[in-house]
Amino acid sequence: MTTTTASLFETSLFRCRSSSCSKFKYEFESPAKTGILSPASCKHVVRSLRALRIRCSSDDPGSGSVFLSSRRKMAVMLSTVQLLSHLLPPKGNAADIYGVMQSEIRKVVTKGKAAGVLRLVFHDAGTFELDDNTGGINGSIAYELERPENTGLKKSLKVLAKAKIMIDAIQPVSWADMTSVAGSEAVSICGGPTIPVVLGRLDSSQPDPEDKLPPETLSASGLKECFKRKGFSTQELVALSGAHTIGSKGFGDPFTFDNAYYKILLEKPWTSTTTSKMTSMVGLPSDHALVEDDECLRWVKQYAEDQDKFFKDFTNAYIKLVNSGAKWKTL
Repeated sequence: MTTTTASLFETSLFRCRSSSCSKFKYEFESPAKTGILSPASCKHVVRSLRALRIRCSSDDPGSGSVFLSSRRKMAVMLSTVQLLSHLLPPKGNAADIYGVMQSEIRKVVTKGKAAGVLRLVFHDAGTFELDDNTGGINGSIAYELERPENTGLKKSLKVLAKAKIMIDAIQPVSWADMTSVAGSEAVSICGGPTIPVVLGRLDSSQPDPEDKLPPETLSASGLKECFKRKGFSTQELVALSGAHTIGSKGFGDPFTFDNAYYKILLEKPWTSTTTSKMTSMVGLPSDHALVEDDECLRWVKQYAEDQDKFFKDFTNAYIKLVNSGAKWKTL
């Protein structure tokens, strides 16, 4: 084994050990049972495979050590590890896995499924309360699917689970990160803004407290008070409500993320006595309430006139939403 080959072998194994292969361990051993190669320098040289053996072990309970000492076994292992090292982000680099997440999410999230995925984010993060710092974006939605307010979200979670399996095979990610990125991609897929999402959220191991999401029947004053408890201003409330521009709420093209939501709110089609039954069912009571409040109405008018401003404010509010109550990994 030459210096170059030995260094490549060690570097490849070190990458695997330092990333998602947390259960895999190895040690280089000479006949004198001393380490030969240094992960820090990779400067030591092994002139012959006969002088080297590798101890492979796992953290899994009941697993013992296995020694690879034959040249054939080492050659196979070298080839395998070199292949794996190209598939793994170096030392779990978040920027690398982010691109993988985007790619896999887009394979399963279509325009028709985008609204459900975005709703999943809102219902996971929307449980946050400032006063006691409970709830928030923590993946607990997986434990809350049977709650009445989460009806229909099981399908959206199953859609994302398909992508998450592929992503986890490369580097495990939390459900909190998964839903946050998926919501951003859902907006982008439907023509909305590109929203950057920072990774590193931790998942909860239990459901959040109940009755923390804003009911669909709230008045404008009730909505403002509810969002205030979660750390959001009236402007952010109105901007986030624009997520209803996609889906089956009746605000324009259900597959296009634009400012049609606000334009239709100003028309108040649900109040007309001459329109069809379908038109009268546009939106939820909480949507209708926004144009009955002067403070909310001011922002509705601005977003109806200026889609770029809506995109900018929605982006900022979404980033704040997916960071609400998050518990972060520490280095």
